[in-house]
Parts: sequence; structure tokens; C-alpha cells
Amino acid sequence: MKKILYLFFISFLLLIFTSCNNSNNNLQNDLEEDEMNKTLQLIIGDVEVEVSWLDNDSVNELIQYVNDTLDIKLHQHGGFEQYGSIGKTLTSNDKRIKTNPGDIVLYSSNQIVLFYGSNTWSYTKLGKMNLKENELYELLGKEDSITITLKVINI
Repeated sequence: MKKILYLFFISFLLLIFTSCNNSNNNLQNDLEEDEMNKTLQLIIGDVEVEVSWLDNDSVNELIQYVNDTLDIKLHQHGGFEQYGSIGKTLTSNDKRIKTNPGDIVLYSSNQIVLFYGSNTWSYTKLGKMNLKENELYELLGKEDSITITLKVINI
């Protein structure tokens, strides 16, 4: 009789642990799926800009870091870009590339750069603003500094 009770008790414990483990796995899977369904919205001043974000570690870390919204002050540089500190170092995979108007890149692992012109340097590409060159200049090229907002949205 003791053996039967012992076996029953062990079986009961295994059932509970297995059930808890499955619940944790399901919760983890739900959280990972929720993270995969998030992207960033870019707002320049008060203009929402459509962006095609890349699927890479840098963008994924940026989404995690932003969490809800993040305002970043950008500064004019060289007559072709606006750049500013993200406030955190992100994973980067810098390669020497030629940027084009609309490109969004990570520079030095902690600076976001929005291009309305072109440049060649080592960057990690983050995405591309879906605007024409003259629209980019209107938003980025006329001021010494601007503020952008990154906002996490569900897709």
C-alpha cells in the first residue's frame, strides 16, 4: 500500500511540474510572438513617416529599448543628414556603405542617423523612410536640429 501511495504521489508531482513547465513555455512563446508583432513608428516633428524597418538585431533591440515612445533630438551634419544619440548602445554590424536619401542607420552603436542626402561610411542599416528626396529635405534639411519620436506599435 505504501508503494502505491508513493508511486501516486510521484506521478502527481510529475504531472504538476510538467503542467507548470508547459504553461511557462506557452507564456514564453506568447511573449516572443508578441515581440515579433511589434515595429517602430517614426514621427518627425508632427509628421508620421512610413518606414521599412529591417529585421536585424539592432532594430529588435531598438524596439525593446523604446518600449513605448522615445524622443531623440537630432542635429544637422554635413548638409546631408540629421543625427542624434539614442541613449543606449545597441548591437551593431557596421559595414562601409553608401547611404541614399531616406536611409536610417546606426552609427557608433548609439547614434541614429536619418539621411536626406548621401554619404559613405561604416554604418549598420536600420531601415528606409518611404519619402521622396524633396520631402526628406523639407523634413530634415531646413533646420539645424529637429526632434523625432520613435513609437512602438503592434502590427
